[in-house]
Amino acid sequence: MAPRNGTDHSANEASRAANAGVAHFGVEAAMATARIVLKAVAPLVEDGRFPARAVEGQRIVAEAEIFMDGHDRLAAQVVIQQDGAEPRILPLRDAGNDRWRAEFTAERPGRIRLRFEAWLDQWGSFRHGLHKKHAAHVDVSSELSEGRGLVEAALARAGGVDAQALGSLLEQLRNGPPELLPDLLLSETTAVVMGRADTRAFATRGDVEPQIEVERSAAGFAAWYELFPRSQNASGRHGTFDDVIARLPAIRAMGFDVLYMPPIHPIGQAHRKGPNNSLQAGPDDPGSPYAIGGAEGGHDAVHPELGGIEGFRRLRTAAAEHGLELALDFAIQCSPDHPWLKQHPEWFQWRPDGTIKYAENPPKKYEDIVNVDFYAPGALPSLWLALRDVVLFWAAEGVRLFRVDNPHTKPLPFWQWLIAEVRARHPDAVFLSEAFTRPTMMYRLAQIGFSQSYSYFTWRNTKQELTEYFTELTQGPPRHFYRPHLFVNTPDINPWFLQSSGRPGFLIRAALAATLSGLWGLYSGFELCEAAALPGREEYLDSEKYQLRPRDWHAPGNIVAEISRLNHIRRANPALRSHLGVKFYNAWNDQVLYYGKHAPQYDNFILVAVSLDPHHGQETSFEVPLWELGLNDGGTVEVEELMGGGHFRWTGKVQHWYFDPHGLPFAIWRIRPVR
Repeated sequence: MAPRNGTDHSANEASRAANAGVAHFGVEAAMATARIVLKAVAPLVEDGRFPARAVEGQRIVAEAEIFMDGHDRLAAQVVIQQDGAEPRILPLRDAGNDRWRAEFTAERPGRIRLRFEAWLDQWGSFRHGLHKKHAAHVDVSSELSEGRGLVEAALARAGGVDAQALGSLLEQLRNGPPELLPDLLLSETTAVVMGRADTRAFATRGDVEPQIEVERSAAGFAAWYELFPRSQNASGRHGTFDDVIARLPAIRAMGFDVLYMPPIHPIGQAHRKGPNNSLQAGPDDPGSPYAIGGAEGGHDAVHPELGGIEGFRRLRTAAAEHGLELALDFAIQCSPDHPWLKQHPEWFQWRPDGTIKYAENPPKKYEDIVNVDFYAPGALPSLWLALRDVVLFWAAEGVRLFRVDNPHTKPLPFWQWLIAEVRARHPDAVFLSEAFTRPTMMYRLAQIGFSQSYSYFTWRNTKQELTEYFTELTQGPPRHFYRPHLFVNTPDINPWFLQSSGRPGFLIRAALAATLSGLWGLYSGFELCEAAALPGREEYLDSEKYQLRPRDWHAPGNIVAEISRLNHIRRANPALRSHLGVKFYNAWNDQVLYYGKHAPQYDNFILVAVSLDPHHGQETSFEVPLWELGLNDGGTVEVEELMGGGHFRWTGKVQHWYFDPHGLPFAIWRIRPVR
C-alpha cells in the first residue's frame, strides 16, 4: 500500500489498473489508488502519440485538470525537460473550474517533454482556513497551535537555509506577541519555506507526458514568393539562375523572406506536354518541370538550361546576401526518361504487357509522369533510402526549406521516417505539406512532422466560411500541431474568386492571407493581378507549368506597393506572427470580416477589417474591443492606420468605416489605450 505521505507514484499504476475495465479490485488496491485526479493535460496531440508544434519565442500554455475530494488545497507543478538540459520547474496556478495552468516561452529549437505533478498542499490548506477565520475575527488560538505544530514538523525535515528560517519562525511563534502570530503564519515568506518542506501527501503524476517539437522561427513566420526560374528573362528566352539573381532586389523589396522554386531538375522528353497541358509538345516547348529526370540526371541534378549546380550555388549565395532563403520542391515522381527507370525498374509498377503505369487523375492524364511504388518488393528499403538521400543532398547544398508535392499520395510511415531522418542531421529543416485533400489526412501529415501546411483558405471566401475555418484552426485540436500556410494562388490553382474580382479581389486576398496567419505566400503574377483562366476551370490560361511566361513587372494596375506594405506591417508587429490568437469581433455587415490579434502583454494590438466584396463599396459599424484593454465602453484609444499612416483617436466602443473597392478594400489599425 502506498504511504499516506511522501512522493510515491505506485498510486498511478493502481489507478490505471482500477480504470482498465476491472469490475472489482481489493481494498489494498483501492487504498493505493491515486486520490488526486490529474488528467486532460495539454498541449496533447492524439493522446501523446505525436508532439505538439511550436516555434522558438512562442508562449506555450501547459494545462491540466486537477482535483480531489473535500476542500483541502492542492499544489501542482509542471517539469519542463528539453534535450538533456537541466529541467525547469514551474508552479501550476488554479485557473478556475479545476483547470491548472502555467505559461512559458519556448526558448530554442528542440524537443520538450512536460511532466505534470500534483499533491495535497498541507500548509496551503491550513493557511487558507486560518485566513478565513482571522479575516472574520473568529478566535484562532487552536489554529495557531496547529500551525506551530506544522512548523515544528517541517523543521525536523528541513536542512540548510530552510532549517534556519523555520527555526527563527518557530522562535517567534513561541515567544512573539500573540497579535502578530497570525500574520507570521499567513505571510508569503512562510508559505514559500513551508512549501519547500512539504511532504507532498498523495502525490500523483500525469499518466501522459506531452511532447512539444520546437522549431526555428521561419517554420511559423515567413512570406514566400514562388517563381519559375525559366521565365525570368524579359527577352523571352529560357531563363537561368542568373536571371533570378537579377530579380532578387525586387523580391526582397516586396518584403518576402523565402524564394521558392518548382522543381529545378532535368525535364524528360518522353510524352512531354505542350502549352495548356496539350499532349503534343513542339521542339521548343520546355515541358513541365514536374516531369523530373532525363539523360542529364534525376532528383539530384539541375536542369542545364538553368545553369547547372554552379548556377544554383550562385543563386543561393546571392539570395542569402539579400536576406532571402531558398525553398525547393520535393516532388516524388519521374519522367519516363528518369535514370531510375533503367537503374531500378523494381521501384515502379509495370503492366502485364511490360509497359509502365503513368500517373492519372481522371479525366486528367499525366503520361509525362510515372510514380514509384513504395511497397514494391524491390523498393524496401532501397527506394526509401534513395529518396531520403535526395533530400540530404540538397540539405548539403544549404537548402533547409522543402515544399513537398502531394504528400498525401505517399505513405504516412515513409514521411514520418524521412522527416525524422533529415531532422536528426539538420534540426533546422522545415517541410511544407502541399496537400489539398481531406482534413483528416491534412492534419495527420502535420502530426507526423510537416512544419507547415497548405490549407482550405484558398476556397474560403465568405465571412462565415473564414470565421468558422479559422476558429477551428485556432481553438480546436489543430491549434497544437497544424500551421496553415496561406497561399493566395499557386501554379495549379487560379481561384474562382480571383478570376472575376479584378484588382480589389487581389488586394482582399492578400490582406487576409498576410494578417490571418504568420505564413503566407504567392505565386508570381499575383502582384500583376493575373487572372486569365481556362474556361470553366480553376487553372491558368497559358499556364507557366508548360511554357515560358516572361512578364512586365511594372505593368499598370499592379499591387506591388500594397504587398510591400503588408509585409512591412507583418514584420513590425509581433501580433501578426502567428495564426494563433486571432479573435473575430462584431462588424454589422456580412460583407466585412473584422478580427484582431495582440501580443501576450497587449503591447501590440492589431485590428483588421476586410471588405469581402470586390465590386461595391461597403461600410460598417464595428465594436472596438475596449474591454480587452481594461477600458469601459466610453474609453479612448490611440489609432494608427498602418496602410496609410494616419493617426487619430476613437472614443467609445462602436465606430464606423467605409471601404472603397477602387482604393483599399481593407484597413489595418494598431491601437493602444488612452488612460
